[in-house]
Amino acid sequence: MGTAIVWLVNTVLGLMTWAIIISAIMSWLFAFDVINYRNRFVSQLAMFLDAITAPILAPFRKIIPPLGGLDITPIVALLAIHFLRILFNEMSAPFLIMTLG
Repeated sequence: MGTAIVWLVNTVLGLMTWAIIISAIMSWLFAFDVINYRNRFVSQLAMFLDAITAPILAPFRKIIPPLGGLDITPIVALLAIHFLRILFNEMSAPFLIMTLG
């Protein structure tokens, strides 16, 4: 049971990482007009990724202002997620695996 919880937490953190990366790449593609919102699939994918990543990025956007039109909050959020993953795997995961099996 403990191993399953550790796997689930690591998987969710990994999916959050990929969602932030894909959302950032799509925002660049929109900014340089490589893709646009007129395509239904692209607009639905962008809205889905925005709905997932907005709650993660919002606290960082309150603290960090845009630097010359550049939004670095995805980078800071990725660093925070990576920090949480290391912290969880080093401190909580061994305890969960030892107690729950």
